[in-house]
Amino acid sequence: MKFTSASLLLGALAMAACDSKTATLGESATSSATLEAAPAAAGTSGTQATASAEANVAPAPDPRSIPAASSGNAAAILARPQVPILCYHQIRDWTARDSKGAKDYIIPVAQFKAQMQMLADSGYHTISPDQLYAYMTTGAKLPSKPILLTFDDTDLDQFTVARPTLEKHGFKAMYFVMTVSLGRPRYMTKAMVKQLSDEGNVIGSHTWDHHNVKKYQGKDWEIQIEKPTKTLEEITGKKITYFAYPFGLWNPQAFPELKSRGFVAAFSLAEKRDQNDPMFTIRRIIASGYWTPRTLHNNIKQSF
Repeated sequence: MKFTSASLLLGALAMAACDSKTATLGESATSSATLEAAPAAAGTSGTQATASAEANVAPAPDPRSIPAASSGNAAAILARPQVPILCYHQIRDWTARDSKGAKDYIIPVAQFKAQMQMLADSGYHTISPDQLYAYMTTGAKLPSKPILLTFDDTDLDQFTVARPTLEKHGFKAMYFVMTVSLGRPRYMTKAMVKQLSDEGNVIGSHTWDHHNVKKYQGKDWEIQIEKPTKTLEEITGKKITYFAYPFGLWNPQAFPELKSRGFVAAFSLAEKRDQNDPMFTIRRIIASGYWTPRTLHNNIKQSF
């Protein structure tokens, strides 16, 4: 498939509104407060966590080491309470050019910092996708009040604003990188992506230029998935096993394609999970730029 300058422009514009929905209740959810508590991994808890809650934790296993029989048990996975997962895009102050709809995907700097402070003060512990995978497939224990923070589209402010803010609270995150934008103005460089990975964050694949997965044909899987994922592996020196759908859009036909290319899970947005393969439709909610910390807290409680 050949990509024209128009398609590249479309991909760039899509980054201002990566996904199709803000937070909704989606499927019937169970409060994450019922998750079994366990000590948090060192360096991943908020400012209110005690030292004893962070000690002597075994690292999450490599997802590829978990038996297929466990990861394939859809009924057991769907029965477990969902872990809150937040999705962020741009972190910058609004401008006069920003539309009302775009502001859902653009969170002002002070608002983002206030949201992270709320998570820390509320006792949330950030977890890695490997911890999430182990919990979902085997019921492995998680820290009290677990949460996964994710960032889409490779925006520069995720490095210059989000990174130091998360470090302040001892938080780690997952960054879904779209490789077409690497090194371009207002986007992260390869060196920044590697630094995030080296510092204990997880890098995931988010296609080459944000092309809708539901429209893939022929060479699209190679252009949009295989090549950019290989690029990310070369940058980080690590295997890339997690994927996020552009716009949050997916179809069941994508699951075997992703699995055959080494992915163990994929992230969508607030719609219901696939009942046969929930690991490839893991729910997230967009943390809207309109939300105060209190509103975010309420949406976390209501949506998961």
